[in-house]
Amino acid sequence: MSKSGAASKFSHLPRAAKGPIECPLEGSALLQSSYYNKGSAFPDDERQEFRLHGLLPPNVQTLDEQIKRAYEQYSSRPDDLAKNTFMASLKAQNEVLYYKLIQTHLKEMFSVIYTPTEGDAIQNYSRLFRRPEGCFLNIHDLDRIETSLSQFGESGRNEEIDYIVVTDGEEVSDTSTRTSFLQLTYPVQDSRNWRSGSGIDPHLGRETCSDHFMRWDSSFKAAASGFRHPRVRGEKYDSEDFGLNNARRLLDKYRPRVPCFNDDIQGTGCVTLAALMAALHVSKITLSEVRVVIFGSGSAGTGIADQITDAIATESNKSKGDAAKQIWCLDKPGLLLKSYKDKLTPAQVPFARDDSEWPNKEHLDLFSVVKTVKPHVLIGTSTRPNSFTEDIVREMGKHVERPVIFPLSNPTRLHEAQPKDINDWTEGRALIATGSPFPPVEYNGVKYEIAECNNSTCFPGIGLGAVLSRTLLLSDKMLVAAVKALAAQSPALKDPNKPLLPDVVDVREISVHIAKAVIKCAMREGLAQEKDIPMEDGELDEWIRTQMWDPEYRPLVKPAKPKST
Repeated sequence: MSKSGAASKFSHLPRAAKGPIECPLEGSALLQSSYYNKGSAFPDDERQEFRLHGLLPPNVQTLDEQIKRAYEQYSSRPDDLAKNTFMASLKAQNEVLYYKLIQTHLKEMFSVIYTPTEGDAIQNYSRLFRRPEGCFLNIHDLDRIETSLSQFGESGRNEEIDYIVVTDGEEVSDTSTRTSFLQLTYPVQDSRNWRSGSGIDPHLGRETCSDHFMRWDSSFKAAASGFRHPRVRGEKYDSEDFGLNNARRLLDKYRPRVPCFNDDIQGTGCVTLAALMAALHVSKITLSEVRVVIFGSGSAGTGIADQITDAIATESNKSKGDAAKQIWCLDKPGLLLKSYKDKLTPAQVPFARDDSEWPNKEHLDLFSVVKTVKPHVLIGTSTRPNSFTEDIVREMGKHVERPVIFPLSNPTRLHEAQPKDINDWTEGRALIATGSPFPPVEYNGVKYEIAECNNSTCFPGIGLGAVLSRTLLLSDKMLVAAVKALAAQSPALKDPNKPLLPDVVDVREISVHIAKAVIKCAMREGLAQEKDIPMEDGELDEWIRTQMWDPEYRPLVKPAKPKST
């Protein structure tokens, strides 16, 4: 269907998830399938056709009635972890109801199904385990990997797989919680957010956990589900090539070969850059002149630095080397310098400064760098709480009219500064984005809404565009195009007191805009493999929307019997 609800000229496309679907199951087996199951919403004709009478209460309910009941059950749970567990259980029973419930109450549920409750769920994975949702690979059994991947899926279904979300379970997104055991929860939840936000059919993707790489930690002996041996490294690890500590190396290795995306590095970078571009629009600073200080140079910090570099180079026709000179990165030793050599990670090397710029090696701290550089932008990915002190923020505010300050570390207790303090210290002039949701702040009677730099507003649209265009690669220009599309949706462009980024509740609509930008860029670069992609904006919009999956019950029909020969 088109956005208006009228029949679409693209309804014939394979991904246009509308109309009847063939169901090879019946009876109890059908009710055990989260893909086909409708629970109490099975109509009378399907109850008859698929032998469900006697297995369900006689009253036929609508999806809306099921949502109301499910939400009441969800609300009765005593805490967020229990609510997260309830949602996981619901998904295992009925996927349409699960996704529809999230769509209906996304604003309320987002922090429960994703950050920060996701971290608690990962820590408790083995204790809360009910049924597997992904494919588990074993480094001691490499010959079976292809078989393991091929057999994972819904009984009786043989669809093409559009994407795979992969983890080695080494770390979690909550930087305060380093777990050492099985955490398939992480890719499963990221994949759920992608599906819910992008409209990609939930059944055209797979989550994969390389359980064989798990490091065993004695503190989790009673709970852990993974292999109990030291984490594999070196050549044996690289035969599989997963791992957050190796993220940059692996991303650089595979980006020229296949369309791949690392959310910690690129997703964080994209959403932060979108907020930055909106802030620069408000503050009337151009990318060609912007000065950025990044405090915390791990995968997230360097990922943000990379995305900003690409944007500066694209917009200003500068080389990446020249663009990187507009960014100052600090980590544990302070400002990154070239003399650190082997102490620098490969991702940090492009942003290390010449030692000649900083002859006084005793003044590499954040305050000294801010005082010297006079940055327009200060970004925190350090997980060092309260590191953006009043002195630092006030020093920054001396030199720029609208200081752009993003304390992004998660969870909230690790933020580099509280938005209220930043707002007070800059007399209400700062443009702020955070890594977690915060209420509006006020100064002299003026209320300012805080943007949340949430990757979930960005990566679903990038994935949707990549999947629908069947792009050969995911290029730098495609990511910049995605960033521009997200930034264009910023409420601050119309009112500077509004947030720099749109709300996550609008993610499906945002995803359409991002997907359009990604697809157009893929076509310009000659990377799109899908045929007959519409060129005109309106038609491309309809082409995308028609192929977005909606959590609605579709009629079930028996598979067609093969014709006798």
